[in-house]
Amino acid sequence: MSAAPTWGLVVETTVGTGERKHTEAQVVGQVTGSRAEALAELERRVRSYSPTHPLSPRRRRLLRVGDGFLLVVDGALQSFVTRFTVAELLEDSAAPKAPEPVVEASPEPVAEASPPDRREPELDADGVPVRPAWLGRRDLP
Repeated sequence: MSAAPTWGLVVETTVGTGERKHTEAQVVGQVTGSRAEALAELERRVRSYSPTHPLSPRRRRLLRVGDGFLLVVDGALQSFVTRFTVAELLEDSAAPKAPEPVVEASPEPVAEASPPDRREPELDADGVPVRPAWLGRRDLP
């Protein structure tokens, strides 16, 4: 049984103006499940997205492409494009480590008034144990 894939929701947007105008990308979310589920979540985000440029938008066009959406916003002097893409996450160097599986230990039967190791204690000539019964017990603070 294979795990459901994880999809990154990527936004590439135009920032800056004039000669400093360039594109920046960031992963804005992740969806674990089918590609269709990831596209549905991406579309929900696209419809409420408001780019920072242009400052005075004149026209807004939302287009669907094979792997996501394009948002083209025309300003007074320039057009700005934002690309929304669904991409399968193959590797993430900063992903949290998966927790170790917890193995439930079955409770051991409690022995009545017997030392933890069931050997007969070694006694000195006076009959006093050479090694105290509490020494080495892990159940004591």
